[in-house]
Amino acid sequence: MSGFYLAFILTVIGMVLYHVSQKAVPKETNPFFVIAIAYVVGILLCLGFAFTLPGKKGLIESLKASNWAVFTLGAAAALIELGFLLAYRSGWRISIAAVATNAAAAVVLIPLGLIVFKDQLSLRDVIGLILCVVGLALVIRQ
Repeated sequence: MSGFYLAFILTVIGMVLYHVSQKAVPKETNPFFVIAIAYVVGILLCLGFAFTLPGKKGLIESLKASNWAVFTLGAAAALIELGFLLAYRSGWRISIAAVATNAAAAVVLIPLGLIVFKDQLSLRDVIGLILCVVGLALVIRQ
């Protein structure tokens, strides 16, 4: 299986487990403790994978080679976790939350990709993005 399909499958499985789990978290639990507990599990899982499937650099070398993006990634992940947890607690439907937030993020990422990362968009990309924006408008209307 190519790396593309493996990454896609892992991401889809992870997203499904993620959203089902987020939706099922008891409402009376403190959201910050929920996220902290989830991160402990995630850290243990990542450490297990790191020792069974080692990369080119170990922990200390990876820490030394890290830049601002590694630390911002942690903050971003925590914000995503908190956002979805609060969204589901406030009544968002599991069938809509991921689609709506991903489409909205794509709208913000398009100019960043074009300006900062020098991405190129084909006509097919532009048509797909327009359909995403129209779909976003349709699903978030109450």
